[in-house]
Amino acid sequence: MNADVILVQIRGILPANSGAAIFLGNDEKVFIIQVETNMAAVIGNFLRDTPKERPLTHDLLSNVFQGFGIAVERVVITELKHSTYFARAILKMENELGSKIVELDARPSDCLAIATAQKIPVYVSASLFEEVEDMSEFLEQINEGASEESEDE
Repeated sequence: MNADVILVQIRGILPANSGAAIFLGNDEKVFIIQVETNMAAVIGNFLRDTPKERPLTHDLLSNVFQGFGIAVERVVITELKHSTYFARAILKMENELGSKIVELDARPSDCLAIATAQKIPVYVSASLFEEVEDMSEFLEQINEGASEESEDE
């Protein structure tokens, strides 16, 4: 992926009518990606390092990568088409023959789960970051409301 990319972090996860909203961004801007409820729970558990009794699908995938000497270098949310986000996982494998980099098309929710599980960077293409609506103020209002509720308790 040669396009300009911008580093982002998961800034919040909020239940929504049709799943959950993942807030992604940096100090400049925050935007939302809608994901299924179960994927939001998986991502949240990886963010909190919640112990699991058995490996999840993303754990299995990480273990397969590790077994074959493949590192997930980064994930990139690349574009938005017809209200659907697209992403790429960038994998690197090195062995005695050299190194190989492969980009895989993937759902953003899977990329975010892998990134949080493996503690690797998440990027957004610069063109997409410019295109998305800034939801920073909305996230601040939610966080202020949550902190006021905890003060009342």
